[in-house]
Amino acid sequence: MSTFNNIIQSEKPVLVDFFATWCGPCQTLAPILKQVKDNLGDRISIIKIDVDKNQQVAAQYQVRGVPTMILFQNGKQLWRQSGVLSSSDLIKVIVEKSNS
Repeated sequence: MSTFNNIIQSEKPVLVDFFATWCGPCQTLAPILKQVKDNLGDRISIIKIDVDKNQQVAAQYQVRGVPTMILFQNGKQLWRQSGVLSSSDLIKVIVEKSNS
């Protein structure tokens, strides 16, 4: 838990993907997140949190469904959405919300 808190304290925006291995839409989201990372490069960190292995973190952020994405910067939650977005929509949200 403390490692997760350290990660989201970053000045660089951190997109957290709460997922489950059994979740079909989560598998759809994986290549989209890769496109986002390829596009934004060092301007963002993307981490994946398996809700089945990290129930405490998922509970802390009240993740009820997967996939759920939460954008953090300097420890603050800037944006949150459940479900799948296109890479272009996701990039737009990240840039708008985080000024990166």
